[in-house]
Amino acid sequence: MPKRILCVDDETNVLQAFERQLRKQFDLKTALGPELGLQALADNGPFAVVVSDLRMPGMNGIEFLTRVRQKAPDTVRVMLTGDADLGATIKAVNEGQIFQFLTKPCPADMLARTLESGLEQHRLITAERELLERTLRGSIGVVSEILSLVNPSAFSRAHRIRRYVQQMAERLNLPDRWQYELAAMLSQIGCVVVPLEVLEKSYGGHVLTAEEQEILSSQSQVGHNLLAKIPRMENVAKMVADQRAPWTGKPAGTDLVKTGAQLLRVALDFDEYMMRGAAFDAVLTRMRRCKEYDPELIAVLEQVQVAEATSETRLVKVSQLRTSMIIHADVFSKSRLLLLAKGQEVTSSVIARLNSFARTIGVVEPIHVIVSCTNPQIPSPEEFTGLAAAVLRDASNPGTPPV
Repeated sequence: MPKRILCVDDETNVLQAFERQLRKQFDLKTALGPELGLQALADNGPFAVVVSDLRMPGMNGIEFLTRVRQKAPDTVRVMLTGDADLGATIKAVNEGQIFQFLTKPCPADMLARTLESGLEQHRLITAERELLERTLRGSIGVVSEILSLVNPSAFSRAHRIRRYVQQMAERLNLPDRWQYELAAMLSQIGCVVVPLEVLEKSYGGHVLTAEEQEILSSQSQVGHNLLAKIPRMENVAKMVADQRAPWTGKPAGTDLVKTGAQLLRVALDFDEYMMRGAAFDAVLTRMRRCKEYDPELIAVLEQVQVAEATSETRLVKVSQLRTSMIIHADVFSKSRLLLLAKGQEVTSSVIARLNSFARTIGVVEPIHVIVSCTNPQIPSPEEFTGLAAAVLRDASNPGTPPV
């Protein structure tokens, strides 16, 4: 939306003047009154700049621009009015956080310059936010990958959770999706304090002792404490802390932190059931009956799983691994070291690590992976026909380290 501008006024002749003066310079839309202005924002937004009159029936410009700020905080707001009341000006700036206040009649060139300044201000706002999101996402991605190499079981789970959360948030068209994705990526970061034996026992569905359960339950708060130290990660940290909290009854999207925590809760429990071998339909039925989950998220989760069902399992060598493949069975070095856990996504750093082990200690091959049937980078099935016998000979039980 490089030059999208919305002009709102309760006088038709004013809007017609806007169109005559500005339509050649800007992508302009007009709305007759604040109610239609909010409707335009909902149906055709977002806009880079919104210009509003102050005195309008039903809802004045201050109220209107305040609601615009709530719905589209990045939109730059300009007040244009024939009322030069200083008190109204101060109130508009304070409540609606107005970028600029102009009085009628406003020369066309001055209005155009103001709008150009508003567009530049919007570009700076969005550029800063995008830089922040990309920097945070990239930095946290590096941390997540490094931790996944240290604790493959816990952080392979984080990769699965991220995929579920990402797709659910996209289907619900939730704002601030990057925060939900970061929370999912880092949902298991607190597992650095949990012994591997406790994690494996939990993932295997075994009953934990009271002490083991207390240690495992503490990982959410540990994760929060680590993330809360990073500037502007407060909401993500709270989502991680509340990832086991039950649903409060609020619809998804009404509260950022509660929505993020519930996305994590649904994804984590779904993943736990599935990793223990439960049938997909049985898992969904069980989760639908539980009052601790948002039913809207369960419905969306079913759509996510249907989309993932277009994938298939294949057998590959280390040299045939591609990014975005999913590890379908634990991968071990020939010295019995767990390199990758089931469910972990293959990344460029994962491939580099396995190549290093393959050249030195050795990696047990073939490797079980899940691949998208539509991924053009995946080797054809004919490349794998000679591997079936090797699976039976060397990896009859993929989840157990080789002897």
